[in-house]
Amino acid sequence: MTSFEVLIVCEPDLMPTLGNSGDAGYDLKAAAEYLLAPGERTLVPTGVKLALPAGYVALVHPRSGLALKHGITVLNAPGTVDAGYRGEIAVTLINHSNEIFSIAKGDRIAQILFQKFESPRFVAVQDLPGSQRGSAGFGSTGVQ
Repeated sequence: MTSFEVLIVCEPDLMPTLGNSGDAGYDLKAAAEYLLAPGERTLVPTGVKLALPAGYVALVHPRSGLALKHGITVLNAPGTVDAGYRGEIAVTLINHSNEIFSIAKGDRIAQILFQKFESPRFVAVQDLPGSQRGSAGFGSTGVQ
């Protein structure tokens, strides 16, 4: 298992936490109170600022319990936090339910996962090599 350091600035109560040992996603918490009306979207600050090492990205994902029980999800899932970004992480939440949803300071609103990535070197060519799928698009591997 590879480990790496992530520099973090936040209030102790807003530190991202793992729900269980071995989980991939760290819970992000709201840094303020919000009321989210049906169909409304809003940007919720987390009070967290990170510095990731080069070659890593942080991805902000919805929490499955909020989505199932309350219709609350991350609008641009997954949100991308690049290694060079130093501002506060904020989460764009949307309420897909028919009820007002209340967010208290410290509520878990999303989860953040860390991933190593590769940066490709693009090579311009005249034609692409063939493949079994070819240029078949959406639904091309489904039941006929």
